[in-house]
Amino acid sequence: MAEKIVQLADSITVGELATTLNLPVTTLIGELFKNGIAATINQRIDFETATIIVEELGLDVELEKKAAVNHSEHHLHAPSANAVARPPIVAVMGHVDHGKTSLLDTILGTKTVAGEAGGITQHISAYQTIRNGRPITLLDTPGHEAFAALRQHGAALTDVVIIVVAADDGVKPQTVEAIRFARSANAKIVVAINKIDKEAANPQMVKAQLASEHNLNPEEWGGDTVMVEVSAKTGQNVDKLLDMVLLVADLEELKADIDVPAEGLVIEAHMETGRGPVVSLLVEQGLLKPTSFLVAGSSYGKVRTMQDYSGKPLKEAGPSTPVTVTGFKDLPQFGDNFTVVKNEREARAAANEARLEEERNAATTNVTSADLLKMMKQQHESHDFNVIVKADVQGSLTSVVDSLHLIETDGEVTLHVVGSGVGNISENDIRLAAGGDTIIYGFNVELPQAVKRMASREKIEVRLFRVIYELLDDARHSMEEMLAPKVVESEVGTLTVKGVFRTTKEQIIAGGEVTSGKITNGLLVRVKHGDEQIAEAEVSNLQRNRQEAKEVFEGDMCGLSLKIDHKFVLSEGDKLEFFTRETVKRTLA
Repeated sequence: MAEKIVQLADSITVGELATTLNLPVTTLIGELFKNGIAATINQRIDFETATIIVEELGLDVELEKKAAVNHSEHHLHAPSANAVARPPIVAVMGHVDHGKTSLLDTILGTKTVAGEAGGITQHISAYQTIRNGRPITLLDTPGHEAFAALRQHGAALTDVVIIVVAADDGVKPQTVEAIRFARSANAKIVVAINKIDKEAANPQMVKAQLASEHNLNPEEWGGDTVMVEVSAKTGQNVDKLLDMVLLVADLEELKADIDVPAEGLVIEAHMETGRGPVVSLLVEQGLLKPTSFLVAGSSYGKVRTMQDYSGKPLKEAGPSTPVTVTGFKDLPQFGDNFTVVKNEREARAAANEARLEEERNAATTNVTSADLLKMMKQQHESHDFNVIVKADVQGSLTSVVDSLHLIETDGEVTLHVVGSGVGNISENDIRLAAGGDTIIYGFNVELPQAVKRMASREKIEVRLFRVIYELLDDARHSMEEMLAPKVVESEVGTLTVKGVFRTTKEQIIAGGEVTSGKITNGLLVRVKHGDEQIAEAEVSNLQRNRQEAKEVFEGDMCGLSLKIDHKFVLSEGDKLEFFTRETVKRTLA
């Protein structure tokens, strides 16, 4: 008979689940208690926990999750008949060292890459350039694997994705990821085969890889993917690349309304002394102006200043324009949708409603499947690795925290982010860390002298990093230090006992034939009578032909002294298995 199918939301109270399953509530509470969870009738559990409990009870029921309604999804209005042409939004993506930022430097005439720690982009940056009188909005996205969420966000913003592939290196994992992101965002792909000036450059190899492995067929091979061979170093064919981007964009007939309230996305946010929250926005429709009231998630404010990517003041910003604004009351979240509203009262009300919704979502589940599985499957003591994370911008903070949570530990070491925020490390961070055996990680932020002295007094360790993979490596190493060492045993040889000459409570002197391997002083010994192990001992002396020997090999007869910790009977015919035992430092997966 087919299982009964029951649909549940993301979370449900214990009482509601009991009613749904037609079970006494005490049965569910008892099952949770057996697994170490003291739940009440009104306590909420998540869908995964409910599934585990149903399996534990052996019920003939299949739980199915109801489709959730996503209230935060970003939807733009379809352009009306009055919509005007807008510039294309172009994301530049690719492997970490294939020259994305260098290509942008060449396009913009800047030296962005010189200021990037470790030579990699670590947050989304937005620019605009003019080609033949037409603006093009460019987004530089991070290349390191820890910034996958940022890259996906960048691709979702865009009309065209320039995927940069080094002609001397070929397709890499982050190249593949960029292709996937672009396709999932339904963005058009243009490939820039960079570094053609290098001696080892092989553009045809790159084209073959993209065509055969990723179904990106070059136009010159009869396909539909524009591929341009460029050199960011010399500037060769960079203008051609921009021309092709505009051509691809023209085919899409990109338009947006300007007579509607401005709307778009938060692409970055950080704190600045004297300016407060500084937020980078990408306008997608409407005209954004200074004095506009904005709502972005649970944050709101009035635009006090508005500048373009180069810091030049703007009186208005239309569709596809990246701007930097001040005036938010607090930092909006990376990826929030922003909208313009009529006045501050409306902005405050919308932000408060969003904040209440966040709090309701955060409080919906009291018991998660992670809690239950931890109690059910915990076989050894778990060590806690507590950290506080501070970063320069909201997007980087999200990437660092998400990447820390992805470090696999098999449950033996549990990482807890006990606090996080944007801005320099403060005295409040030191107070939060005090008494909790907590490390503070700072990413692209400063440690003021007064705070440094306070950290020293409180014996709080603060670690500052400019490159994300160095921070993650440090966290991984710190967690590995908390792992119990692995005990490794290596078999060395065996001996069959031919005679036992003397036995005391601390020593046995015996003789026999080495039947495999070799024997040396100091080896550990398993003493076996038949298949049963009866003791462990250690070789303290070894003789061959009544002379002390350093080692004895297979086929030799020898005498040996065994150091023992308790007296036992060793008999002729018993087998001695010799081995080494050492502790090895463990590493994380």
